[in-house]
Amino acid sequence: MTGQQLPPAAQAFTRTLGIRYPIIGGPMYPCSNPELVAAVSAAGGLGVMQPISLTYVHGHDFREGIRLMRHLTDRPIGMNALIEKSSKKYLQRMSEWIDIALEEDIRFFVTSLGKPDWVAQRVHAVGGLVYHDVTELKWAKIGIDNGADGLICVNNRAGGHAGPSNARQLYDELKMLEVPLVCAGGIGDAPGFREAIDSGYAACQLGTRFIASRECRASGVYKQAILDSRESDIVLSERITGIPVSVINTDFIKRTGLKSGWFARWMLSGNKTKHWMRTIYALKSIWQLKKASLDESGNRDYWQAGKSVAAIDSIETCDTIIRNLIKN
Repeated sequence: MTGQQLPPAAQAFTRTLGIRYPIIGGPMYPCSNPELVAAVSAAGGLGVMQPISLTYVHGHDFREGIRLMRHLTDRPIGMNALIEKSSKKYLQRMSEWIDIALEEDIRFFVTSLGKPDWVAQRVHAVGGLVYHDVTELKWAKIGIDNGADGLICVNNRAGGHAGPSNARQLYDELKMLEVPLVCAGGIGDAPGFREAIDSGYAACQLGTRFIASRECRASGVYKQAILDSRESDIVLSERITGIPVSVINTDFIKRTGLKSGWFARWMLSGNKTKHWMRTIYALKSIWQLKKASLDESGNRDYWQAGKSVAAIDSIETCDTIIRNLIKN
């Protein structure tokens, strides 16, 4: 598929971002190591870094991590900014990371879990773009009203925090907003990519497909679990963040169950207590997911993935993955 063969929305997306293909390497905790992000961009897509993965999991100083990616590729890269007001210290750190990213010439940002107004103000001041993660219309309107230039439309086949709607339903719900829409969830092969682009999406964001890549530092047993899994092996667990998250239904998940306990549900139901509970979940899951993703023994089988596992049967380089996606 050449640039001339892309539908108008996808052509506009690639032209605006200065990339070859309308493919985003989604930011993933804990799997977004800098080599993976850079490889997606070098292959013609847009790699988006995840700051906590970069610093906490893979051990890089934030600025030096960006410079490592710049050394690996001169193509555009992006940054994910989780902006939920969970703690002042966290927001201050995210604010500092955004400033550093802008100083290092990052011009594409994906915001999640909050109002992106303050991020958009800074990014727009230097000519950059902000796309906001959404799962339904009410969040999309909040994002657009607060400066988002486009939307990452997370459907019910996504890894991580999946939405309630399928890709077609979500597109039909959001197209009236008249901003670029990116399909996020369930894309693992060329037919799925082509269907999303032909339906009107400006681009596709892939996460699970890029975990099963040679450049990703996730453990071999994690990658093999993706190859071995079927769509029915992906389940939603509330025990990671308090909000349903797509994971592979491993022995660990079966032992611990999928539902939050009564105390957690009570905490999450209150406006004053939900942020505390989410912080507790976050601190616990950050450590567990980090250990599990890098553990080659397979004893910590706590692995996030989306339903695109059904279309993934090999571990390839990011360049090969993208070339296979864009086949006619």
